[in-house]
This record gives sequence, structure tokens and C-alpha cells, in this order.
Amino acid sequence: MTERRLTSRIRFEHPIPAQMMAIDGTWRRECTMDDVSENGAMLMVGASIEGLHLKEFFLLLSSKGLAYRRCMLAWVNGDQIGVTFLKRGKKTTKQPRQEPRP
Repeated sequence: MTERRLTSRIRFEHPIPAQMMAIDGTWRRECTMDDVSENGAMLMVGASIEGLHLKEFFLLLSSKGLAYRRCMLAWVNGDQIGVTFLKRGKKTTKQPRQEPRP
């Protein structure tokens, strides 16, 4: 498989425990972060992700939720998933254009 990342990645000797959480808080999944780059990460997910809305979610990096990244799913390979970090202010869907008020 060819490398497609534009930035270098850091692979952890021991995976970092983390949690994935829905934007609206309706679901959580335990995971570990195996590597990370400026733009994304590779996660190992223990439980099934089938049926979860993964277009946009949080990756919680602390038990209190104080360190987190907003993510979207990039790829799935068994229990491994790739995520792309969303930049502040970036939206995943286009908002309808509003007409000026008279």
C-alpha cells in the first residue's frame, strides 16, 4: 500500500487509549490510537462500528474530555480505521445560501 499522507506520522510504541464519541453524545466506543499525524490518525476499535454515524465525531484523548479532536472517517480495514482531523470552522456539509432580506 502506498503512503498518501502529506505530513509525517508518529507511530506509538504502546497505543494510546482514547474514545470515539458522537457529536451529539448518543454513542461512545473505546479505541486506541496507533499513530498520528498533523492531519489524522489510525485507530483500533474494539467494538463494532457498524451502524454508527461516522461522518463527523469526536476523538477524546483524555478521561475528562478536555483534550479532543473533531474527526471524520477516512477509511476502514477490519478493526482499524483512519480518521481525518477537521480544522476549526471547517464544516462537512455545505450550508444553503440565504437570500438577502429586502
